[in-house]
Amino acid sequence: MPSLKIGIGVLGEHEKVVASVRGSRCPSRAVVYCRPGELVQADTIEIVEDPDPGEALVRDLFQGKIHAAVRGTLPSNSTLSALKRVAGVECLERAALLETGDGRKFLLAPVGVDEGWTVQEKVSLARKSERLARTLGLREGVSILSGGRLGDAGRHPRVDESMAQAELVARLSGAHHSEILIENAVNEAGVIIAPDGISGNLIFRTLTFLGSGHGHGAPVLNIDRIFVDTSRASPDFINALHLADFLSNRQKVNLNNPFQEKGHNIVKKV
Repeated sequence: MPSLKIGIGVLGEHEKVVASVRGSRCPSRAVVYCRPGELVQADTIEIVEDPDPGEALVRDLFQGKIHAAVRGTLPSNSTLSALKRVAGVECLERAALLETGDGRKFLLAPVGVDEGWTVQEKVSLARKSERLARTLGLREGVSILSGGRLGDAGRHPRVDESMAQAELVARLSGAHHSEILIENAVNEAGVIIAPDGISGNLIFRTLTFLGSGHGHGAPVLNIDRIFVDTSRASPDFINALHLADFLSNRQKVNLNNPFQEKGHNIVKKV
């Protein structure tokens, strides 16, 4: 059976993407999407050239020419807009697979600044992220974060609103309200839901770019294809390629959305 193909996008910093492809050692075959002439030195790597590599990456993913996609260094706005249009969804729901400096892995959502602002959005993220966590073999359970401890009630209206919303999200999703205690939540659950997209993005950036943690990419949860979003600031995309490889192989086995089924433990692999 031919190997699966994973597409990864390039628009600038092509050396980082090429090094990631060569260093990943994934069973799946990587295909690099770039503008014409951008990767003239990458003679051992399969390349797809297109004036709009983000559009080509998304198109080939939905036409079945590749089995998974990693954003790589493609710009966020245009690439994710193309993904929404082709997938036929109004918004994208993503959960980032993160790892602390001492090796604890968990899913964090929302991680986009425009995501997870309503109770309904957070409930949806919690439920879909929990299914993905089972596929990845992460710890059971979902922790909902808020802007303070319960004892902080009355200190500020926004803190009160955050805690009330977290309590409601926890009840509706069957999760646990961990208040502001993220240090406890990471030991109690495989999924952490931040109060909003801004705080989620700050948690991600603080852990991966200022702390000693690692990011493994952020799969999109509400489409029927495997698309792993990445930050262009990441030092490399090896972890994201490993994650895309794992999920595409799980999808091949399940013949279904990989986020709907229990899977093998990915913890040691990525």
